[in-house]
Amino acid sequence: MQRNSRSRIRSLQVFDTELNADTVEWCPVSPHHSILACGTYQLQTQKEEEDVPPRRTGRLYLFKYQAEALRSPLTEIQRIDTPAILDMKWCHVPASGKVVLGLATSTGELQLHTLSDSQEGSSSLQKLSSMEVGADRLLLSLDWSTGRMDSSSDVQAVCSDSAGSVSVLSWDEGALKTSSQWKAHDFEAWISAFSYWDTHMLYSGGDDCKLKGWDLRMGPSSPTFISKRHSMGVCSIHSNPHRQHILATGSYDEKVLLWDERNMRHPLSETSLGGGVWRLKWHPTQQHLLLAACMHNHFRILDCQHSTEASGGSCAVVASYILHNSLAYGADWSRLTSSPAPTQAKESLTEVGGHLKIQYESPTASVDTCLEDDSGQYIPEDITASSTAGDAVHPDHDVTSFLVATCSFYDHVLHLWRWDWTPPDASS
Repeated sequence: MQRNSRSRIRSLQVFDTELNADTVEWCPVSPHHSILACGTYQLQTQKEEEDVPPRRTGRLYLFKYQAEALRSPLTEIQRIDTPAILDMKWCHVPASGKVVLGLATSTGELQLHTLSDSQEGSSSLQKLSSMEVGADRLLLSLDWSTGRMDSSSDVQAVCSDSAGSVSVLSWDEGALKTSSQWKAHDFEAWISAFSYWDTHMLYSGGDDCKLKGWDLRMGPSSPTFISKRHSMGVCSIHSNPHRQHILATGSYDEKVLLWDERNMRHPLSETSLGGGVWRLKWHPTQQHLLLAACMHNHFRILDCQHSTEASGGSCAVVASYILHNSLAYGADWSRLTSSPAPTQAKESLTEVGGHLKIQYESPTASVDTCLEDDSGQYIPEDITASSTAGDAVHPDHDVTSFLVATCSFYDHVLHLWRWDWTPPDASS
C-alpha cells in the first residue's frame, strides 16, 4: 500500500550549456557543497567526403550556488574545454589533501582536476593529471571507492568503457595508476560502481544485458555472480551509502531493481519508470530516497523504504520533474538544505532575469509544479494557481526541502530545482 506523502516542485533556474549536457555533480566535500559541476558531450559532424573518425568535444562548467540570489542562485565561475565528457565524479573525500574531480572522456582518457580557493574567496579547477585508460575507446562511467564519506588513505577509482572493459585504478600522490583491467562485457560496459561497504567488491553492467559482481581479492578471472534479470542493457548502478547490502540498478528496460548484495539471484523489488534508467543517485542523507534520470520519461524521485524494509513491491514515485524537453541524463542531489523563498512582490514578475521559457504539460495530480509568467520569471508560491488541492504541501506539516540539479541532452540545458516534501509520517 502506498504511504501518504505530499510534495511540491519549484524550478529555480535554467542554464543553457550550449553543448549537449549529460552529467551534473555537486561537490560532496565540505566546505564546498555549494559547488556544482556540469559536463557536456558534442559529436561534431563531418563532411561526407572526409574519411576521418567523428570528433567529440566537450566542456566542463563550474557553478557556485548562493541561496540569497533568489532569481539566479547559480553563478557560472569557470568553463574548461575538454574532450567529450561521458561521466564525472568528485572523489568523496580529499585525496592527498586535495578536492578532486575525475572526468571520463571520449578519448579514453581519465582527467583529474583539483578544486582550489583564491584569497578573494572564489573557487576554480586546475588540471592535476590525466592518463589514457584505453586507446580507441570511450570511457563511459566513473566511480570512487570512498562513497560513505569515510576518510581513506586507500583511494581507488573504477571506470568502464565502450570496449566492454572495466579498469580499477589506485591513487598515487596526485595521479591514478591502473591496478587491473579486464574484459567484463561483450559489448559496451555502460556502468561500473563500487560497493561502498566493502570496497573489494564492485559491480558492472553492460549492453549485453548482464549485471556482474567482482571481488578484487579474487582477481578478474571470473565474476562472483552474473544476473540476467534486466532484459536490456544495464546502464546504472549505485550502492546505498546508508543501508548496508542495498544496491540499486537501472536499465534500458525502464526498470529500477533493488538488491540485497548477499543474495543477487532475486531482486528485492522492481519498479517500472517508463523510460530507460540512465542514472540513479541515493540521497546523501535520506537513506530511502532515490533519484532517477529516466531518459525518455523525465526525472523521478522514489521512496524505497517500503520496498527495502517490508515485503518488496515497487517503490513509490513521490515526485517527478518534467520540465526538460530532451533525454534526461544527468541528475544529482545537493547536500545543501533549501529553504522556501520569501514572498516576492507581484510587480517583480515583470523584471527580466535571463531565464528560458519552458513549455511543458501539466504534472500529475501528485505533484504541484509552479509556473512561469511570459517574461520568464517564476511565479511566487502565494500567487500560483497550480496547486493540486489534495496533494499540495500544507504549511502546518513538517516540510523538508531538497535542492536538485538535472540536465538534458539535445536541448542542452541545466535545471536547478527545489523539492518540498512532507514525509509520510509527518503528513498522516
